Amino acid sequence: MAVLLEADTPVVVQGITGKEGRFHTLRNRDYGTNVVAGVTPGKAGEDVEGIPVFDSVAEAVEATGADASITFVPARFAADAILEAADAGVSLIVCITEGIPVLDMARVANYLRGKEHVLIGPNCPGLISPGKANLGIIPGEITKEGGVGLVSRSGTLTYQIMNELTQRGIGQSTCIGIGGDPIIGTGFVDVLARFEADPQTEAVVLIGEIGGSDEERAAEYIAEHMTKPVVAYVAGFTAPPGKRMGHAGAIITGSTGTAQAKAEAFEAVGVRVGRNPTEVAELVEAALS
Repeated sequence: MAVLLEADTPVVVQGITGKEGRFHTLRNRDYGTNVVAGVTPGKAGEDVEGIPVFDSVAEAVEATGADASITFVPARFAADAILEAADAGVSLIVCITEGIPVLDMARVANYLRGKEHVLIGPNCPGLISPGKANLGIIPGEITKEGGVGLVSRSGTLTYQIMNELTQRGIGQSTCIGIGGDPIIGTGFVDVLARFEADPQTEAVVLIGEIGGSDEERAAEYIAEHMTKPVVAYVAGFTAPPGKRMGHAGAIITGSTGTAQAKAEAFEAVGVRVGRNPTEVAELVEAALS
């Protein structure tokens, strides 16, 4: 089985009639994703190459039974789009949008706290269950179905390491880009728990980056709960303190959040840390042999 996303998961796309929404919707459908509806306020009754468009997520869910949503809407509307999907009863919400104000995401996080909805993102590439479904912007052609679960704060590094694995004939169960903003929906620990419980996943790759303490918390969780081998990669060994690198959350403050500190936290609990994507793939290959 896959984590969170299966081949038959019915998906609604918020912002389907926009340029990015349309492009990735059709690309995901071509991959095999069960896209059943789209939402653009004021465009109900239209369709995108056979996919019906509704005015609201609630209407789309009622008509099609959609249980996952993906958001391609501008940053100023994205927080409300996430809340709309949650109120409509969608259990899996993926937000690709970047540049959402931190205060907006604080409001979203507070609203979702204690609820069963799973939010992936924002500012993320989404997730893919190779051979089954793609819910985001991850290029499906570089994936291969298999037994390695991958969770990452970085989009481009996700693609690079997935490609390195695939070139070695190592397939993936599910690949999840959680995003690198200061406030995100789902963190490393939740995804690690899902991979630990997933019978298809035999090993896990965790891709971290500078800033925050999520990787250190993940290391603690791995030490206490993970029985499957975990290989890590931490981006940002040469990043200067006090300068944002890529994501809004990728910033070193004082002596905390450095790549070296994160790598040491992983290594202290027995997690091998690759210093480049090729080495990560080599370590995974060794762990599976």
